[in-house]
Amino acid sequence: MARSSVLSSALRVEPKKAERESAAKVARAVRGRSRSFTLLLPDGTPVPLPGALVEVLRASADEMADGHAVTVLPSEVSLTPAEAAELLGLSRPFVARLLDEGEIPSERLPRSRHRRVLLSDVLAFQAKRERRKEGRRRIAAAVEEADLPY
Repeated sequence: MARSSVLSSALRVEPKKAERESAAKVARAVRGRSRSFTLLLPDGTPVPLPGALVEVLRASADEMADGHAVTVLPSEVSLTPAEAAELLGLSRPFVARLLDEGEIPSERLPRSRHRRVLLSDVLAFQAKRERRKEGRRRIAAAVEEADLPY
């Protein structure tokens, strides 16, 4: 399946082997330290980095160190249901049902039957789904540990 226009136009960085090692060094340097870092520009000018940017750097460096590609998109970007489905790894009809049921907020376009979904809402749904999945794993582990039938 071809990548959608919003996702294909996003900045996507796939780390090479040498970059993975550098990313790991950056992740270690940033992790657990104060959020005060300064970027030294090529002309020697120091620029203090805001804490939010340091957090983005840490998260990106962690993922790249693990060999994962990193995609940069603003969370306010608006997606079609098909793009949301692609991002979630779900079918478009299933995502349409989630939209109909209000599981993922959406907005209908004026004088149209088409809908748009905010990336931030898709990511919030994905995080909620992961938390539920982790809860089910914990329950199953507790049942198994207690040697209860299920």
